Amino acid sequence: MEQLLSELQQLLVGVSIMQDLTMRAKDSLVSFGERLSTRLFAAFLRKEGVAARQYDAWDLGMVSSDDFGNADVRYEQSFANIRASLTRSIGGAPEIPIVTGFLARGESTGAITTLGRGGSDLSATVIGAALNLAEVQVWKDVDGVLTSDPRLVKSARPVPLLTYDEATELAFFGATVLHPQAMQPAFQQQFHNGHRLAVRVKNSYNRAAAGTLISEERDMHDALMTSIVLKPGITLLDIVSTRMLGQVGFMATVFDIFNSNGISVDVVATSEVSISLTLDPSKMWSRDLVDAELDALVAAFKAKGIARVNYKRAMSCVSLICNVEKTSQILERVFKVLGREGINVKMMSQGASKNNISLIVSDDEGKNAVRSLHQEFFD
Repeated sequence: MEQLLSELQQLLVGVSIMQDLTMRAKDSLVSFGERLSTRLFAAFLRKEGVAARQYDAWDLGMVSSDDFGNADVRYEQSFANIRASLTRSIGGAPEIPIVTGFLARGESTGAITTLGRGGSDLSATVIGAALNLAEVQVWKDVDGVLTSDPRLVKSARPVPLLTYDEATELAFFGATVLHPQAMQPAFQQQFHNGHRLAVRVKNSYNRAAAGTLISEERDMHDALMTSIVLKPGITLLDIVSTRMLGQVGFMATVFDIFNSNGISVDVVATSEVSISLTLDPSKMWSRDLVDAELDALVAAFKAKGIARVNYKRAMSCVSLICNVEKTSQILERVFKVLGREGINVKMMSQGASKNNISLIVSDDEGKNAVRSLHQEFFD
């Protein structure tokens, strides 16, 4: 503990002298709370007579990219390292490993990295997949994954069962209960060795609640709507080709421009001569640079001479996690509700995963859209 506190003091002095908090230094700084608390908890368990041992994630071999603040786990390398570290030798005394969440070490720099919002979920599923466990439990402050954000919809209720795909779509499109990549270790293990890892989301403050069980598949025969989530503050781009109908390579050139600018696209809808898509500027740029970066992107398209680009900020994505096999039935009710509420849909996209329909509306209409649709399908 004393050594860690000394390291923290040295880091803070360095930041103070340089008057600069880099992302690398920030990742190191935010790691101290987790590293200290796991040591305290392991010491408490030992005092209570429970054999326990504390590990920093990198002690087990958790390896990531060097993208400070939102690093990607290197799964194959991490799985092998963790399995070797936590497999008990024959005759070895059993002990409970107490492992830091949301932390790793960068594969090239060797520096401490963090795995993004909710990264401890990802740490747990990586360890569970590495050890071929049947189930990992993730403890939160709600009764599982809910039918909507309870801060927005008071009548939101737990969803008892989800598939990996549904949980991933929910996390990516706005549900904060799980890390967007938390299901990836389960996908990886299922693909490589056929192992099926279930993830159960439970409530620390209501342990009797059943929670939500997330697994590879579930019976979708009677499923219609699973959950409705809102992702505000996105930007909608309309890209219209300036060339003739059927121009070869139009979409390839469009996405090459995004790639060269390091821009990740969220939702896409296409026709032969136009593309509408959404971006989440908060993931890529600081608030005061968003307009300048968007203008630079428009200029990049203009320089290529292939398309006219317009963008609209302050938009929201309303994602319907649902049984897309029943699209006609769902959309009939959706547009009846939105028409009644006077809410205009600027763009619609159906995900290739077959469990998500995304509707783009104005930010000032997003909350009402979610509440009204939740009332239609759940209340």
